Amino acid sequence: MAKRSSKGIAAADDSTVHPLFPGMNAPAAFGWDPLGGTEDRRDQSYLRKVKPQNPNQKLLMDAIKTHNLVVALGPAGTGKTYIAISSAVEALESGSVDRIVLSRPAIEAGESIGYLPGDMHEKMAPFLRPLYDALTDRLGSKRLRTMMADGTIEIAPVGFMRGRTLNNAFVVIDEAQNCTYSQIKMLLTRLGWHSTMVLTGDPDQTDLLDNLSGLADIARRLEAVEGIAVARLTEKDIVRHPLVASMLTVL
Repeated sequence: MAKRSSKGIAAADDSTVHPLFPGMNAPAAFGWDPLGGTEDRRDQSYLRKVKPQNPNQKLLMDAIKTHNLVVALGPAGTGKTYIAISSAVEALESGSVDRIVLSRPAIEAGESIGYLPGDMHEKMAPFLRPLYDALTDRLGSKRLRTMMADGTIEIAPVGFMRGRTLNNAFVVIDEAQNCTYSQIKMLLTRLGWHSTMVLTGDPDQTDLLDNLSGLADIARRLEAVEGIAVARLTEKDIVRHPLVASMLTVL
């Protein structure tokens, strides 16, 4: 897996790595909560509307509402996939689209898990688990199973997308950094009438061999195209534990 480039950390013996969130190493930080403070653990009840946690997340959500093609780049934990899937569910429930199509490359993260038993859906299940989790969080497991059974929600591997035209659909391509340039080009050209497509990924965490990932190059080229939005999130937009953001500044 490609390593994140160095950010110019000083090499002196007395150098100090400053956390992005000062005070997080205090005793109270062991009970860190996304909402901050020392209140009791927050209720995990269903939220009908997802709200942005920082300005860049708001820019991403606004871009999805106003563009038919959005490329969301950023490190792990910035909410790219969750925001994309939440936007897809909202579009489906409002009647803006007739179906949701989710796709993800079947690439192991640095290790081979060997042959998997079962049919195509069972073989793909481990790779698509993050998408199932986000959908379950937004729809509930029973409703999700119903929608997948009738084809309203479809989860497919990248290799099965060629030759399709996706009309009246909200399409999410997750982990796009594990797609080659040719694969992303093929996926982009699946976009049909009255459809929205969102590509998410972190170019610095590809599981492909060096120089094979096409996400960064595609994003750079598409920035010049009118009607396409490229949203770039940073370590400061991470909504997981603050240590994740601090680690990514030195890894």
